[in-house]
Amino acid sequence: MPNPVIQALLILQDRDLKRLGLEANLKAVPADIARVEQKIAAEKAAIETARTEMRDLEVKKKALETEIGSANDKVGRYKTQQLSVRKNDEYQALGHEIATAQAQIGELEGKELEIMYAIDEARKKFAAAEMELKTNITGHESRIRTLRERDASLAAELKTVLTEVAAARVPLDAFKLKVYDRIAARNMPAVVAIHGAKCGGCHLKVSSEVESAARGKSADPTLQLPTCDQCGRIVYWES
Repeated sequence: MPNPVIQALLILQDRDLKRLGLEANLKAVPADIARVEQKIAAEKAAIETARTEMRDLEVKKKALETEIGSANDKVGRYKTQQLSVRKNDEYQALGHEIATAQAQIGELEGKELEIMYAIDEARKKFAAAEMELKTNITGHESRIRTLRERDASLAAELKTVLTEVAAARVPLDAFKLKVYDRIAARNMPAVVAIHGAKCGGCHLKVSSEVESAARGKSADPTLQLPTCDQCGRIVYWES
């Protein structure tokens, strides 16, 4: 069984690992929320794109209606003029203009029918897409609420763990805490057991001096916190 100092360090380490895990999870929440918000923005943009396409078709239809109206007005004017002309060639010229305008009207009406069909199809697609996208958005918004709840829960849990970490540091003197903190800043776990003469952190063989100190057989007071020759972690003998 590890000596009391190692036991105290292991308790501190366990709470520090919980703290680190909670801090990492908390740090990840804003990025997760941002990713979901990007998905919502993309869904809304898709809805607006579909709506814009439908509006563009409506604008084209209005433009065609205006052109058809203008062409009909032209035919009406030409027919009125025909009633007042006396010369045959003028009458025929107006007849030619009428025929040209009527052909233009026929072409425009054909385009109008195509646009009307396209608008009808666009409306159907838009309605279906809008329903699906809004459902997706609802799901994304629910995910964000869950993430915000998780954020609050993690923050509360972290507050409790920080109190536990502070309590776990009390039994240890300043020197041992300094050694532990220095190692923990670069290598976690900072306190590991020796198995088969190998460090439980880097898995490399420790010196016989370090192994003896870990077993509590060293008379050297500087080895009261034996560390791995390779990775520098605090090591202890686990019987």
